[in-house]
Amino acid sequence: MTPVIESEEQKDLRAAVAALGKRYGRDYITRTVAEGRHPAELWAEAGKLGYLGVNLPEEYGGGGGGVTELSIVLEELGAAGSPLLMLVVSPAICGTVIARFGTEEQKRTWLPGIADGTRTMAFGITEPDAGSNSHRITTTARRDGDDWLLTGRKVFISGVDIADAVLIVGRTEDARTGRLKPCLFIVPPDAEGFQRNPIDMELNAAEKQFELVLDDVRLPADALVGDEDAGLLQLFAGLNPERIMTAAFAIGMGRYALSRALDYARERTVWKTPIGAHQAIAHPLARAHIDLELARLMMHKAAHLYDAGDDIGAGEAANMAKYAAGEACVNAVDQAVHTLGGNGLTREYGLASLITAARVARIAPVSREMILNYVSHQSLGLPKSY
Repeated sequence: MTPVIESEEQKDLRAAVAALGKRYGRDYITRTVAEGRHPAELWAEAGKLGYLGVNLPEEYGGGGGGVTELSIVLEELGAAGSPLLMLVVSPAICGTVIARFGTEEQKRTWLPGIADGTRTMAFGITEPDAGSNSHRITTTARRDGDDWLLTGRKVFISGVDIADAVLIVGRTEDARTGRLKPCLFIVPPDAEGFQRNPIDMELNAAEKQFELVLDDVRLPADALVGDEDAGLLQLFAGLNPERIMTAAFAIGMGRYALSRALDYARERTVWKTPIGAHQAIAHPLARAHIDLELARLMMHKAAHLYDAGDDIGAGEAANMAKYAAGEACVNAVDQAVHTLGGNGLTREYGLASLITAARVARIAPVSREMILNYVSHQSLGLPKSY
């Protein structure tokens, strides 16, 4: 894959992370999934090398880069077959929100550990009846003296079993208008009233999914991140990086699948000719490569806009990047499996499990249909049907 225009430092980062990913590879991730554990060794080494916190401020142990650099890390790990889903959650969402809006104490408490991988945060927004629609979230926080009481439910929350805290999206009542507005709270998983229930997934992944039940979870005043009245601004400070990083996850996965298909198409010979010489094989793989490159360009645009402080422009680009990357990933995986034929469904080649995994990029953190709604309304100015 030819890198897009990047600084020499970013190219060096890409090469270094690619080397790390190849040392672990797909077999390592497959083994951790089979053993039912987190890829702790890769996570720890990536943290030690400074890759997990490359987007966080230097004064708190990070690399001083941005989402652009963090997306390079996840993409290259994915292209090597060893992606780390919690990169999307802990440094990209939670680390970014705390770095931008947290108090000095919150920054000192959380950012160094997030940066070096010794502390991990999960993120809870999705609800059974609201999805990730912040306007319909029913998890509410109310004041009780100097404390907060948090009540509600969350679903499909990744990595709660390995998290030191969960950044929960709740809603508080505006004293002036009576309307509910979104707020973010740092919730320790051992808090009284906090319950986690594993969700039985057919998707095989190292990161487990959970339902959370919060029953009057008492939190101190300093559990609130940022300004109580900032509303959506703080929330989208985390959601835009989430979409960009989901795009990176999908592009990396698509690149991995494509590379396996290309190796096979070059070596597999029928009637003394490698199957890759036939246009029926070559052209679909070429289209998959083009689609992945186009998605990567949009991802870099979104990351650049976000790192430059253009939250509105980044919102549009991040949604487009996530959409394009999800489609490109699903198509690349499908074509890779098709190229290998029956071998594409065997454990030996390790592609069949990606058929399910690739669809996650179409569904999470927001479905492709909701992105099309966003683009049609926000970008094209078309009326809403709801």
